[in-house]
Amino acid sequence: MQNQKKDRARRDDVLEVTVDDLAFGGQGVARSDGFVVFCDDTAPGDRARVRLRKARRRFGEARLEEVLVPGPDRIEPVCDRVPRCGGCRLQHVAAERVQRAKREQIVEHLARIAHLTDVEVRPTDPAVESFGYRNKVEYSAGPADGGGLAFGFHERGRWDRIVDVEHCHIVTPAGDRIRETVRGWALAEGIPPYDQRSQTGLLRHLVVRVGINTGEMLVNVVTAPGAEEAVDRLADVLPGEHPELVGIVHSVNDGVAEVTAGLPSRVVWGRDHIEETILGVRLRLSAGAFFQTNTRMAERLYEHAAEAAGLTGDEVLYDLYAGAGSVGLVLAPRAREVVAIEIVEDAVRDAEANARANGLTRYRAIAGDVRVVLREQRDRLPRPDVAIVDPPRGGLSGGAVRRILELAPPVLVYISCQPTTFADNARRFVDGGYRLEYVQPVDMFPQTPHIEAVARFTRDPDWEPPKPDTARTTAGD
Repeated sequence: MQNQKKDRARRDDVLEVTVDDLAFGGQGVARSDGFVVFCDDTAPGDRARVRLRKARRRFGEARLEEVLVPGPDRIEPVCDRVPRCGGCRLQHVAAERVQRAKREQIVEHLARIAHLTDVEVRPTDPAVESFGYRNKVEYSAGPADGGGLAFGFHERGRWDRIVDVEHCHIVTPAGDRIRETVRGWALAEGIPPYDQRSQTGLLRHLVVRVGINTGEMLVNVVTAPGAEEAVDRLADVLPGEHPELVGIVHSVNDGVAEVTAGLPSRVVWGRDHIEETILGVRLRLSAGAFFQTNTRMAERLYEHAAEAAGLTGDEVLYDLYAGAGSVGLVLAPRAREVVAIEIVEDAVRDAEANARANGLTRYRAIAGDVRVVLREQRDRLPRPDVAIVDPPRGGLSGGAVRRILELAPPVLVYISCQPTTFADNARRFVDGGYRLEYVQPVDMFPQTPHIEAVARFTRDPDWEPPKPDTARTTAGD
């Protein structure tokens, strides 16, 4: 460590380090005399001067002061908002190195958290498109420096500042055009942006959903209360300038939290959903329904899920945390019957409509918490041969893991979006009699540190599943 004479590193110390690797979250990792430094905006191989902003006994977090000698994997970002914008943390690192790092991070988490060191973790399936891939984008509105409207994304590390954008490289061009039309409408109407600090203003978010394969577009404008008449006038502007638009939805957020889903909403114009196709299946996607934000790579993800499921046409398939049902609907023609469970009722209605639209008669969608439905309807549902779980970033709860272990499907396919919680869940399934055969990483979100993966578990046929614990309550399970 240069310029460091004390026994222990402290905040604001300036160090010269060589970056060895990328950590989960996109930070570069450097090591010196047993002290580990995590630093944003660095690339493997960089020799850099960094300043500690947090310091512990064995590690610290730093901000980049200067790249002294760039590493071989450092590239020039295409966006001039990098690194101020909090969206693309890895535009400065070559794609091949990022893909390798994402695989290595899964290996590391499985070893460190799950103590699984003999699992086949395959090379990352690279992204079809590095830019322009997002089929859904949430723009935030806020006061610009010096007044006016900033319309874009939160500044990295700041909840109260918005980075204004004219062109976002990872969203579709149609998303950019819609944003600029809405910006013009807001300025013409004199609609003030919402200020998180003072909790005043009206315009909070713009959510644009695009059907990559159909071209349909849906706009959801989120405001504080009091903008209803102005939003109604948006219907006089948007459809004429954007013929691919199929609907405008207005949601009202009267709280402090920065959310766009689960709010009181109304249809201002057109309909409240788009239609999209994926691997031959037509999907209805409402404004708040979950769907993978990279359509091209979602198709690759579902192909990997199909491989892991190994369906022959005679299996009962469970689709848990089903969202609008996309993965289960894609695999339904290869199964005898599909049971989908999802807690969001709007998504369940979408799944049911999607099944009818695709002529799938052996498809059942159930609204409810997975752990509760699997306990309460255990004796009324067919036993699964294959279960697919696609949980949120927090992974499966302990109660959900227990219910799945009691269900004991011979094949379990786990779609993960967070390697830390996946590793914890993997350990629980292995302890419950499953073998983790392999993990297939998928580069679903280029330019970002997010990691998607498909894992195949198989159950030891001689393992006795745990008996259901009927004494547990819904709240405690």
